[in-house]
Amino acid sequence: MAEKILHAVYDDDDKLLAAVKKIKAANYEIEEVYTPFPVHGLDKAMGLKETRIAITAFIYGCIGFCFAIWMMNHIMILDWPQNIGGKPSFSYIENMPSFVPIMFELTVFFSAHLMVITFYLRSKLWPFKEAENPMPETTDDKFLIVMEFSGNEKDLKKLINDTDVMDIKVHTKIKPSHE
Repeated sequence: MAEKILHAVYDDDDKLLAAVKKIKAANYEIEEVYTPFPVHGLDKAMGLKETRIAITAFIYGCIGFCFAIWMMNHIMILDWPQNIGGKPSFSYIENMPSFVPIMFELTVFFSAHLMVITFYLRSKLWPFKEAENPMPETTDDKFLIVMEFSGNEKDLKKLINDTDVMDIKVHTKIKPSHE
């Protein structure tokens, strides 16, 4: 288990991306990278897997589409059929062209809202959760690489210093008392 945590601070996204590539090439494990905005190519440089949220968006859209069909059939055909402007209300198929906007809107509504909920649950972003950001400047203009390591920090510091780093800090990891 890692005993120390290294924080490498950068002031430019290109320097950060080059540093991540160099660190990964040297077979060091990066725990987390904090950035003020998305950095294009950072996920591939860190070796992260592709996200599957697009698949869930499609599934949620299908659920919304099916719900829209069920809802409109139940409300407008079965429960309370009405003669609106002389249009027949005997079957769903006869009225389907007028229901297309509702089907579209509920498909988008279900997909968007359930995707946001899924993202928050998957990312463990609960309501009233304390922020885990170790350096508040990463929400403004700084970039931070967090690495856990054990053993000699001299080689790792030398590697990080070769990457045009702005600041390096080493912290001792505090073990919880229940372990």
